[in-house]
Parts: sequence; C-alpha cells; structure tokens
Amino acid sequence: MSDRVRGRRLAIDVGSVRIGVASSDPDGILATPVETVARTVDSDTDIRRITDLVAEYEAIEVVVGMPRTLRGEKGAAAQAAEEFGGRLAEAIKPVPVVYSDERLTTVTATRALRDSGRNAKSSRNVIDQAAAVQILQGYLDMVAR
Repeated sequence: MSDRVRGRRLAIDVGSVRIGVASSDPDGILATPVETVARTVDSDTDIRRITDLVAEYEAIEVVVGMPRTLRGEKGAAAQAAEEFGGRLAEAIKPVPVVYSDERLTTVTATRALRDSGRNAKSSRNVIDQAAAVQILQGYLDMVAR
C-alpha cells in the first residue's frame, strides 16, 4: 500500500440486529475486531456510535460490507446496507464511505469460530465483529494489489 494514504480504515458489517466493526492498522495490512454495535432502526444511536468510533480511531475511510446474493445481485440486505452507508456518509463527512463485496463473510466467520471451539449462541456478538474483520481484510488485500 505504498501509494495509498497511511491511516486506519474501519469496516462495518451491517445486520438487522447488530453491526460488527473492525479496524485496520495505520499501514492497512491487518484487520482486527473492534466491537459490536446494537442496531437501532428508529433512531440514530447506531450511527452516532460508529461516528464516535470513526473519530476515536481517526479513520480515513469506512468500508461497508455489501451483501450481494450469490448471483451478484442486490437484495433487501444490500439495499439496507446502502441506506445505512448513505446515512453514515452524511454523518462522517469528509471521511469517505466505500462498499465492498461481503458474500459469505458471516458464514466464514461462523465456521472459523466454531472450528476454534466456540458455539454459535455464545458467539453472536463476536461473529459480527469477525465478519467485519473479513470484509476489511478482503478490502485491504484487494487495494494492496
């Protein structure tokens, strides 16, 4: 990433109940989990929390996972992610919001946690963070090429 601007990037995995958040190191090499934010549809509490995280981590970019179908089409979940991303973009201007394909990230994160000995019920909050890590790591690897 030598030609890219140095700085932390955040990724979010927008779900209907929870939002997983991950952060990169300043060099954009490694993604790590940050926290799980409760989703609020009727208020902006979730947007405010992520805005606070953008400021706290001094993020220079936010990556929103785009949950396309296996055919690459946008369904209801993708529309919800775009709507959330648009609201977030307004709240964190001038920090850019970009979208990255996140097909199967939650499935992969769930499998990895199960393989490490954690059960799904006790890992719900961690699964969202792990999915955000997968989104961000995939994005970092893609832009590093």
